[in-house]
Amino acid sequence: MNLVNIGNYFIPGVIFVIMMVAIVKKVNVYDEFVAGAKEGFSMGISIFPYLIGMIFGINLLLKSEILDHLFFFLKPIFDMMKIPVEILPMAMIRPISGNASFAVMIDLIKHYGVDSYLGRIASVMQGATDTTIYVISLYFGSIGIKNIRYALKAGLFADLVTLIMSVLLIRLFF
Repeated sequence: MNLVNIGNYFIPGVIFVIMMVAIVKKVNVYDEFVAGAKEGFSMGISIFPYLIGMIFGINLLLKSEILDHLFFFLKPIFDMMKIPVEILPMAMIRPISGNASFAVMIDLIKHYGVDSYLGRIASVMQGATDTTIYVISLYFGSIGIKNIRYALKAGLFADLVTLIMSVLLIRLFF
């Protein structure tokens, strides 16, 4: 058995171990599974309005062409900092939606190439950042937290640092 085949058995193995521990502790595995599934379903229902709101906001931002007009004015500033303005749509979308930023990254790679400066920056950004606004709205909203305090500011600051570091690291190593 090689390493590739071991991966195929990992998750079933973990489930088997959990079931064996539950049997040893005399826990009714099926009843606990059903209770967990019910709780997961109710959590999904409570999260659904937040997901709809996020999808609406993302589509509004992408379809309105506001970003194109904003980037036109920001181009001179980013040119001075040697940050390609073409990466900005991804940098702005990434905190909101992982899938939308992935689509932007794919477009950049199709247009500029995999080994291009922009393709590399986009790849590093995609792997190094998180969907900050999505995570905050989904998780904080689902458990009813209204005061997010510094979570949004810290997350967006981390995303900004990641954009800058992505550009610097790609410039340094390539």
